[in-house]
Amino acid sequence: MSDEQGDVRFAVVGTPGDRRVTMFRDAVLRRGLPEPVVISWSDVLAGLLAPGHAVGEASVEAGAQGLGVRGFEALAPGTLVRIDSPGEDARTDALLRGPGDPSRVTGGARWYRTFVAGLSRVRALTATVPSACLLGDPGEIAVMFDKRLSHRRLRAAEVPVPDALAGPVTSYDELREEMARRRWTRVFVKPAHGSSASGVIAFQVHGARVKAVTSADLGPGQALHNSLRVRTYESEDDVATIVGALAPEGLHVERWFPKASLSGRAFDLRVVCVAGTPTHVVVRLGRGPMTNLHLGGARGDLDGVRARLGPVAWERVLDACARAAACFPRSLAVGVDVMVGADLRSVAIAEVNAFGDLLPGLPGLTGTPVAGLDTYAAQVAAVLDGWRPEAGGAQETACVT
Repeated sequence: MSDEQGDVRFAVVGTPGDRRVTMFRDAVLRRGLPEPVVISWSDVLAGLLAPGHAVGEASVEAGAQGLGVRGFEALAPGTLVRIDSPGEDARTDALLRGPGDPSRVTGGARWYRTFVAGLSRVRALTATVPSACLLGDPGEIAVMFDKRLSHRRLRAAEVPVPDALAGPVTSYDELREEMARRRWTRVFVKPAHGSSASGVIAFQVHGARVKAVTSADLGPGQALHNSLRVRTYESEDDVATIVGALAPEGLHVERWFPKASLSGRAFDLRVVCVAGTPTHVVVRLGRGPMTNLHLGGARGDLDGVRARLGPVAWERVLDACARAAACFPRSLAVGVDVMVGADLRSVAIAEVNAFGDLLPGLPGLTGTPVAGLDTYAAQVAAVLDGWRPEAGGAQETACVT
């Protein structure tokens, strides 16, 4: 280990014991570096909700010195601070969304407001540590967690994305009216601030018939809860109830992009870009419109996909992902969900994920500097090779609904 590497110290804002934190810690230790300091999201957020401190950036900036967070005061000068996912922690979720069943679908708007305030607080606290550096930009993370803003940023950069409704959709009737006006018969309805396909609806209209495929379970009292089993609703009253429950918190509606198939199953790709370069790819296969691995999707054969696409189309996929990552230049790693059209030529970016690197056992692509390394080892390697956030990266004010 060089003297220069010996001076590198990491901290992680995450949930202690979360798999992401553990895997990043292991990657750091394998390089012979000091163990990262772990700063709990629950500690960051609990300070925000202290009496007299409203959730908002101004209160965060003003209270950064007065409301200490365990861990920050112990950081050495020059520490590199990684912002990670809040994870699936009940206490953190209650701080973000308020008390309630953690499986509920709703609460995304409050979650987002509190999370953005927490990101601002992390920025302010990091600024109190001499020469400390954030490895993920809070402003960019906030944009990635608002599907409307993310889609807007990608489109402005001429990154291929599906067509989407520009204005807000406030009800089921308004959704149907907008679809009829554009002659769209199939759309994806996405909560603006959701993740892991929570509340996402693949919606189709065929004359008087409707069909909605979603992981949202419409339970007793018309409450929506996440389920690991994808459900199909064909009652218009049920679909209207689901859309009506989600609409007040903000919706992003995209025209359905017909995906290519492999072995009779539709597929898309999760591409992790480290330091702006596509480095890791996993193929996600689905029997229906949802390909998420936790919803029954399966990992597919990457070599088979590359062979099916051919070199020209494959380079088009990687180029689209690199261009999407370039829209977030101050973020060390992003997970890009990319769809290949049924024509095997067209490409569209579905989402860019701030915390999309949890892909255990996935080696880096052959021919890249991180071939054979997992996503976390690749990020540590990029930092040791000198990656730091670009000065003056693109900024956009986060939309707080």
